[in-house]
Amino acid sequence: MTDERIADIQAANKHAEKGGGGRAGVAIAAVLLLACGGLVGYGVLNTEDRPKPSPATPAAEVTYEVTGAGPVEISYLARSEDGSATVVRDAELPWKKTIRVPLGEAPTVAVVLGEKGGQAACTLAIRGKHVQRATAMGEFGRATCAGELPATDN
Repeated sequence: MTDERIADIQAANKHAEKGGGGRAGVAIAAVLLLACGGLVGYGVLNTEDRPKPSPATPAAEVTYEVTGAGPVEISYLARSEDGSATVVRDAELPWKKTIRVPLGEAPTVAVVLGEKGGQAACTLAIRGKHVQRATAMGEFGRATCAGELPATDN
């Protein structure tokens, strides 16, 4: 080794002993790493370009009502997301339920009397306006009230 090379090695060792370069390099690398991570996180979490959720489905207020004597089975369409009917067994009369039904759907309420018979009537009102009435009579008598909701809110 030449004298010049030995002097360079000694100077580098003195510089490393003072704590220069090495710690500063680690600090700079950490800052750069955090800045890169922040930019990536902003790109992943930025929701500005995502589509906005659609507004709530327009609906109309529907009132189902059943009057008469004795316990009956009532089924009505509340038009939940799965579209299934809600059944109330051994309902005591009078019975009344007001719900919101999406426009374009057909609100329906059905009444079934038990083996003892009797008489029960269903009524359907849409937006407070009477739409239909039906009466069930006798053993296992049935009555259904149905209406239509326009597809638009006019």
